[in-house]
This record gives sequence, structure tokens and C-alpha cells, in this order.
Amino acid sequence: MSPAWWQWVASRDSLTSRLTEAGRPWRFRVRLLGQGLGRPRRDEALALGLPLGRRAWLREVALTLDDRPWVIARSVAPLDQPHRRRLERLGEHSLGHWLFRQPDLERGPIEVSADPAPFHPTTGPWGRRSVFRHGDFAVLVQEFFLEAMVDDLALPSR
Repeated sequence: MSPAWWQWVASRDSLTSRLTEAGRPWRFRVRLLGQGLGRPRRDEALALGLPLGRRAWLREVALTLDDRPWVIARSVAPLDQPHRRRLERLGEHSLGHWLFRQPDLERGPIEVSADPAPFHPTTGPWGRRSVFRHGDFAVLVQEFFLEAMVDDLALPSR
């Protein structure tokens, strides 16, 4: 992985903040692609310690700059936990904006992937995911960087 990509993929801070800064003067926007109850994929359930087949809250968004998708993201959260209602009301607001304001936020290890997003038909060089914990709350956040970001920021292909 190139050093330029390592700075994006390995960063433990807010991706929303990084995208907003890197994309100036373009307008950052969260575009809601889908949200609701559903069954997580097997790997998602295992990452959260959920029994297989148990329903969870699922949310997919595109993080865009001037309406060009730079990142496609999917969040998965168990249903039986605090803050679920807050998640359901996010709409086109950033999950990261709320998460990174929590003083006791813990981020698990970042898993990196060179595979395409398993939840959306897009392509890009890298993906990453990690579990965030805030007290009794946990959410798996998966983020896949897209070709538009590579082009707009003149990043290497890998």
C-alpha cells in the first residue's frame, strides 16, 4: 500500500472530517442509500458477536463531494442496545460526526481489504472496517474508497 493510501486507510480519526478537509472547496454530503432492519452478512454478525440470522439495524450511505461519491459505507448495529433510536434518525447526517463526539469512544482494530465492497456494486482500491464501542453501544462501520476519490485527489491506484 502506498504511503498516500496508508494515511487514509489507517487513520483512526473521523473520516467525515478528513474528507471535508481534503475536498475543500467542494461540498461534503452524506447521501442515504438505504436504512432499516435486516440480516447482517455472516462476517458482519461475527464481527459484532451477533448470533447468525439475528436481525440488526443496517445503513448504507455514499459520502460525496460535489455529489461525486468518494466513499461507500455500511453500518451494522445490534437492535438491543442504547442509542438505536439515534441511529434511526440520522438520515443524511454523518454517523462519524456523532460517534467521534463520544468521550469514551473505543475503536477496534482496522481490518483492510483490497476487495470491492460486498454490499454495493462499486469499485475502488481499498476498503476498511472496524467496530466502534461507546459504553454498551457497538456498531460495525465499513468504508470503501472509490475511484472518484482516486481521480479527484490524484491518489495512486493502490
